[in-house]
Amino acid sequence: MTNNDALAETAGSSRAGGSKQQPKLEITEKVRVLCLHGYRQNGDAFKNKLGSFRKFASKYAEFVFITAPQVAAALESSAEPVPEQRSWWANKDDGSFKGTNKGGPAFGFQESLRCVEEAWSTQGPFQGLLGFSQGACFVGIICGLAKKKLTSIRPEFAVLSSGFLSGSLVHMSAYEEAISIPTLHIYGQTDEIIPKDMSESLAAHFKNAEVLEHSGGHYFPATAQQKQTFINFFQDRLQEFLEHQELQQSGNASFVDSGAEDDNDAEVAAMTAELDESD
Repeated sequence: MTNNDALAETAGSSRAGGSKQQPKLEITEKVRVLCLHGYRQNGDAFKNKLGSFRKFASKYAEFVFITAPQVAAALESSAEPVPEQRSWWANKDDGSFKGTNKGGPAFGFQESLRCVEEAWSTQGPFQGLLGFSQGACFVGIICGLAKKKLTSIRPEFAVLSSGFLSGSLVHMSAYEEAISIPTLHIYGQTDEIIPKDMSESLAAHFKNAEVLEHSGGHYFPATAQQKQTFINFFQDRLQEFLEHQELQQSGNASFVDSGAEDDNDAEVAAMTAELDESD
């Protein structure tokens, strides 16, 4: 029996002992996750960097990578921007981004939000979000907006690596309510770009947060030491997804049965009326 078969059997156990045999629902065997890269990365580069991680979780999850719509500002004012280096938004007046910047703007954020919403709609269905650095910050904002129903994206879980709270003033409202979806927060003890206390502050906004701390810096870890944590997290998410599918199927079956009973009642009533008239 495969892992997915075992999960499906667990999710289907609620049918045992039922009085009626319900039709089997054809279910997706993996959760699907939309992935958001970091500042100066792009979707393809991020996908390549997560090769080992994707292999660890491949039995339970499928990962889809997209690229931010904006080109990041050049590293030097005299240089030309590099098209492959992308940004979800800029929080400094010179059009660049720095995670530790506070009180700045969010140039281009709405365009990027529309980009992710479109991907969620057209490349889905998706169940989860994953982000690294600026992408993880973005995932945190999206979760807050989803809580308030201010975006069409509805994540059921999220993975946030080297994440942080946005310092842009327009994003403050996204952190007003605690978020209850399951999340995995990953950060390094020696991260000098996004110090771990910034990632801890982000994790504090999630009620159902699991933390994976590693000894390294600003990167997404994927060694044997973290493997089981990733497997357990996505296995749990897949089981929850299958159980949700099972509940939906049970509800649909009950609705169909109820409709059939209503039709039978109407037929009996019509026959009774005919008999009354013949008398």
